[in-house]
Amino acid sequence: MKLDLLKNQWLEIVFEGRNKNYGAYELRKSITKNTIRAFIIGTLVFGIAVSIPTILRMIPDSSEDTTLDQKITTVKLPPKEKPKENLPPPPPPPPKVDQVKFVKPVVAKAEEVVEEIVVIKEIKDKNIGKETIKGDPDADLTVEPVGTGVAAVVEEDNTVYNTAGIEVKPEFPGGIEKFYSFVQRNYQMPDEEGLKGKVYVTFVVEKDGSLTDIKVLRDIGYGTGKEAIRVLKATPRWNPGEQNGKKVRCTFSLPISLQSAE
Repeated sequence: MKLDLLKNQWLEIVFEGRNKNYGAYELRKSITKNTIRAFIIGTLVFGIAVSIPTILRMIPDSSEDTTLDQKITTVKLPPKEKPKENLPPPPPPPPKVDQVKFVKPVVAKAEEVVEEIVVIKEIKDKNIGKETIKGDPDADLTVEPVGTGVAAVVEEDNTVYNTAGIEVKPEFPGGIEKFYSFVQRNYQMPDEEGLKGKVYVTFVVEKDGSLTDIKVLRDIGYGTGKEAIRVLKATPRWNPGEQNGKKVRCTFSLPISLQSAE
């Protein structure tokens, strides 16, 4: 006789003549049913656990409120200004006057001249500009209203420029070598043996070439800085710096090398 372990026939043979009210008999009798039930429940729990991320992605996010809930307020605009009436007509434009191009005189060879310089006669009753423009001889002549008689005041340029960005740098008459020769002749060294070094000075070259605001940035002691100021005050007037064709104030810095006689 062949036994099927999946059925309860073997259980009857094992417990034949024994007490079937014993717990082991009932436990083995229901083991097949409990195993199937546990397998089904485990499969369902595993399927639910695996599908939870997919279910969460399908649920819409309640935090994203796409409804418009804003209070709209009305703004009262100011009334439009009415255009002013009875205004005087604008003054007519001034008549066009002949304009003659001004060519700055430059000393050059005859064959290098490319533009002809106008004579004084041609400039009479004409404006001077960057190019030659023909005026309108048929334009109506207008007279400007009389002013208050106060002339325009042109402010003087007192800016102190730096030598690094100036067009024409200030210079001692004859050049820097002449300046050092002047210092060598006039500087009185202190009576100290082995004295050697540099005195760094700075000053402002005014528009008239005089030196002001003389300062000693560094000296070697023994009154060398004070003596440098004295010599600078005694120098002749410098050639001032220029910017845009005008003389301007300009700072100047330089070292003065000193060495006592051995």
